[in-house]
Amino acid sequence: MPRQQAAGARRPARVHPDVEEVLVSRRALARRVAELGRQITADYAGRELLLVGILRGAAVFVADLARAIDLPLRLDFVSAASYGAGTESSGDVRVEQDLREPVAGRHLLLVDTVLDTGLTLHVLDATLGARGPASLRSVVLLRKHRGTPPLHTADYVGFTVPDRFVVGYGLDYAQRYRNLPYVGVLRPSIYQPMGGLTVTKSIG
Repeated sequence: MPRQQAAGARRPARVHPDVEEVLVSRRALARRVAELGRQITADYAGRELLLVGILRGAAVFVADLARAIDLPLRLDFVSAASYGAGTESSGDVRVEQDLREPVAGRHLLLVDTVLDTGLTLHVLDATLGARGPASLRSVVLLRKHRGTPPLHTADYVGFTVPDRFVVGYGLDYAQRYRNLPYVGVLRPSIYQPMGGLTVTKSIG
């Protein structure tokens, strides 16, 4: 199994005021993505790879990862939503945008940012696996440390992080914070119910 790293990081000089704590710094992200790229290049040597980014969160990660892989590759995207309104998975995955590239006989690598319950990868693995790819594996930037095992595991993991609500490097809350260059914990006061009313905001 590929090596996994803990996500220790120093606090950068400039941190968004809505971020409580930085879990993975910009430098650590760049270093680990480069390592993942080298490992994937070695594992798929001599083969063409189809990278499948899971929108919208993985857009930043898949762009950096693609540049770190020294192989012939093609890039496609699938959109699958499992959060809906709030900060917890709804337990229901909806495939909202399918691939344009054919799958049969291809080497597919699903790229996601967070492995939480594993439900999204579980559904996409079954859906795409039924189309006859030569191989189907997955890479996630972050795996949340939870009390229960996920429904689906990833073949490559960048960092293991606490089970907290994180933003940055493509991850958002209400479509904000995706452009932060690090992964940080969002302050609970930003998304928790206020004054007895539930604040509902969508997560893409």
